[in-house]
Amino acid sequence: MKVLVVHNYYQQRGGEDATFEQECRLLTRFGHTVVPYQRSNKEIESAGAWDRLRVPLDIIWNARSRRDFRALLRAERPEVVHVHNTFFMISPSIFAACQEAGVPVVQTLQNYRLFCPVAVFFRDGKVCEDCMHHGLWQGIRHGCYHNSRRDTTAVAAMIKVNRVLKTWPGNVDGFIAVTPFGRQKLVQGGLPPDRVMVKPNFVDPDPGEGSGERDYALFVGRLSPEKRAATMLRAWSKLDVAVPLKIAGGGPEQQALREQAQGGGLKSVEFLGQVPPEKTLALLKGARFLVFPSEWYEGFPVTICEAFACGTPVICSRMGAMEEIVEDNRTGFHFPPGDADGLAGRVAWAWNHPGEMRRMGSEARREFETKYTAEKNHPLLLEIYNGAIARKRAALAAV
Repeated sequence: MKVLVVHNYYQQRGGEDATFEQECRLLTRFGHTVVPYQRSNKEIESAGAWDRLRVPLDIIWNARSRRDFRALLRAERPEVVHVHNTFFMISPSIFAACQEAGVPVVQTLQNYRLFCPVAVFFRDGKVCEDCMHHGLWQGIRHGCYHNSRRDTTAVAAMIKVNRVLKTWPGNVDGFIAVTPFGRQKLVQGGLPPDRVMVKPNFVDPDPGEGSGERDYALFVGRLSPEKRAATMLRAWSKLDVAVPLKIAGGGPEQQALREQAQGGGLKSVEFLGQVPPEKTLALLKGARFLVFPSEWYEGFPVTICEAFACGTPVICSRMGAMEEIVEDNRTGFHFPPGDADGLAGRVAWAWNHPGEMRRMGSEARREFETKYTAEKNHPLLLEIYNGAIARKRAALAAV
C-alpha cells in the first residue's frame, strides 16, 4: 500500500513527533511505500516579514499548502493519506485537496486541538473543558494559547472556520484515538462515532526488559505545570525513608523545582536535565518504578509504554488515559490526582516491597507484549486504512 503521511513538527519536540516517525518506520518495515509530507513550525524563525504577517490567516487556511499538496497527490497517487498534525504551517486546507482528488484520509488525534485552542483541556492548574461546552470565546477571554488573546483568537478562528466548512467530518474518512478515554472525548466534542477508532501507540524496536538492582524511582517528562512534578516532590518530603529519585526532563518549571527540592532538603532527588531517548530507556530499565503524577488528559504517554516494555511498573494519577493504561495493583498503582499523601503512601509501599514490584514489572512487560508491539500495532493500522478506503469508495459511488 502507498501511504502519504503528513506531519507538522512543533518547535519543541514531543510525543506526536516520535509517533509520526515510528509509524513511518512501521509501515516501511511491513512493506508499504511511505511518502512523507513534513513541515515544521521552526520555519517561522527564518520567514520574511510578509510571511510572518500572513501566519494568522495561514493557520486558518493555507492556500499554498493546499496547492502544493494537490500537486503531490497528483504526482504520487497514494491509496490513503494519513495525517498526524497540521498545526500550524500546513493548516487544514490539505483536507480539501484530498477531497478534490478522491483520496481517503485518516487522521490521528493525540490531543484535543479540534475543541480547545491550547489542545490540552487544561487551564489555571486544572482540567478545563469550557471551550468544548461553552464556546471558543472562553479560550479567547482567558488568552489560553501562549497567554495571548491575539494568538488564541487565531487558533480559535482556525477551529471555528473549519467547523463551518465541515473540514473534519466532511473530508476525513477515519479518525484514530489513542485510548478509549480519548475516543470518548472526541465523540463528545462532535466527531462521528462510527469514524473514530482506537489504536494505541507502540514501542519499536523493543528495548528489552531491564534487570539488576532497580535501586531508584524515576520521573521522565517535561517539567511544566500540568505534569505536576511539584506534587511528586511534596510526596517525597513526606517519606520516612530517603528514596532515590531521578528526574529526567527540562522545561519552564525546572529551576523552581530545583529550589523546591533544595528548600525541602530532598538530597535523594537528582535532576538529570533533558536526556536522549537511548538514555531514557536505560534509566527505565534500572528504575524500580516510574512516577507519572500528571493532572491533565494525557493522550497516550509513550513514556508509560516504554516503561512497560522495560518491565517497569508505573505509579500514576487516577484519571483519564493513565487510569486505563495502568492497571491498579497489577502493572502499577493509581493515586488520587494532586494528592501528595496518597502518592507518598504508594511510593513507600513500592520501595519497601521490591519483590512485589518485580512481579508487577513482569506483568507490565506482559502487557507490552500483548498490546504495544509493532507486530500488534500494524494490523490495527491496516484495518483502519482499509476501512477508510472502503468508506471513501462507497461515498464516491453514491455521488
